Amino acid sequence: MSDLSKRSTIYFDPAIHQALRLRAASTQVSVSELVDEAVKLLMREDQEDLAAFELRAAEPEMTYEALLADLKANGKL
Repeated sequence: MSDLSKRSTIYFDPAIHQALRLRAASTQVSVSELVDEAVKLLMREDQEDLAAFELRAAEPEMTYEALLADLKANGKL
């Protein structure tokens, strides 16, 4: 582990813990590394979602009723 690593206690459902241990053993990666990578992936997805939200923030809003009326007016409903 790097000098920059921080220690934390995480409680897993026993079945998840067993799956993690099996995955770690079969891939020769530690459980800690698997969890670290999973958290990074989750945070990266959140970051992508926030970026997409920012890109669409300037788009005009439309109510559900207005959307239905627009679809009907354009023959899509």
